[in-house]
Amino acid sequence: MTDTLTPRQEDLLRALAPQVLGVLVRRFGDFDLAEDAVQDALLAAATQWAAEGLPDNPRGWLIQVAQRRMADAVRAEVARRRRETTVFVREVEVEVAASGRDDTLDLYFLCCHPDLPPAGAIALTLRAVGGLSTAEIAAAFLVPEATMAQRISRAKKRLAEVDRPFADGATDTARLGAVLRALYVIFTEGHTSTAGTGLRRADLSAEAIRLTRALYALLPDDTEVVGLLTVMLLTDARRAARTGRHGELIPLHEQDRSRWDRAQITEGLRLLTGTLAGGLTGPYQIQGAIAGLHAQASRVEDTDWPRVLVLYTMLEQLAPNPMVTLNRAVATAMVHGPAAGLAVADTVAGPLARSHRLAAVRGHLHEMAGDRAAAVAEYQLAADRTASTPERDYLLLRAARLREAG
Repeated sequence: MTDTLTPRQEDLLRALAPQVLGVLVRRFGDFDLAEDAVQDALLAAATQWAAEGLPDNPRGWLIQVAQRRMADAVRAEVARRRRETTVFVREVEVEVAASGRDDTLDLYFLCCHPDLPPAGAIALTLRAVGGLSTAEIAAAFLVPEATMAQRISRAKKRLAEVDRPFADGATDTARLGAVLRALYVIFTEGHTSTAGTGLRRADLSAEAIRLTRALYALLPDDTEVVGLLTVMLLTDARRAARTGRHGELIPLHEQDRSRWDRAQITEGLRLLTGTLAGGLTGPYQIQGAIAGLHAQASRVEDTDWPRVLVLYTMLEQLAPNPMVTLNRAVATAMVHGPAAGLAVADTVAGPLARSHRLAAVRGHLHEMAGDRAAAVAEYQLAADRTASTPERDYLLLRAARLREAG
């Protein structure tokens, strides 16, 4: 017998972990204890499944083991504090465990608790359910890792003060905005990882798409749900063309568009078209429209940059964000020239001071303007700031080619 998990078993554990966490949180109401119990169950599975193979019902197996761990922890806590234990040791119904019901989406709603500030709720959800590290979440919110760690800690403490915080809320559409944001961040990290040797994390982007599809099945008439699914499908459709044979990054303007997933693009455009009767009213819907313009351009020179610029301007007015402004800077450069784009990029130099993306964009725009020395300096700065190996290699290669050309 092998003493290590197979790739299939590892993938299954990653997929089941948030589902099991959702069951425990909903039934026991204690987030921290549920997290610890699930981790214990995953460790037990890593040992036993590697030696004995998968159980007949992996999800039910994990729930039972995690429930026992949680019951043990609760009994110890109760003995110490001399409290009643009945509320914590309810049995998880066998039929629920065996039904295969996916509680992951419910857990996203439960974690986005209205007693938390939106940023704290989203951060907690990303850390506990989405599988992102604190550093990855911090990068998405453009804050230091220590700041994000404090934010997550405060969110947990606040929930500990709430009576039965996970008793309901799984169908509370008032939490939808936070849930959409969490799913968007997970997809974005999966599409372009902030750190590591690979450009993307297929597990994250696939899970974000799966959960957004599930949300669309529940709310098919919500234009922002449809918009987010559209963004994901149209963006993910480029995945085969985004890397070369050695995993190197290939930017959008250099991609072989014949390798884009046309079926996925067709689905995304169909979804987008179905939302347009009432106009473009939400940020995800607008981002979907931008992705649609790129998807419909068979060649990079066919991209309708004036319309892209209009849409980014609309998006910036509706949902101001430094990264949106940076994207508008690129679109501005494509329509009005690199000097105009650089002027827009300069307006977010403060909030994006630590981000490699500002330097990368500035390098690209200086290169467009023919200022090789400035472009090399910015590419080098961006390479120094990124923790992604493919992005760093690409930026260094750009700088080296400009040096040779100069």
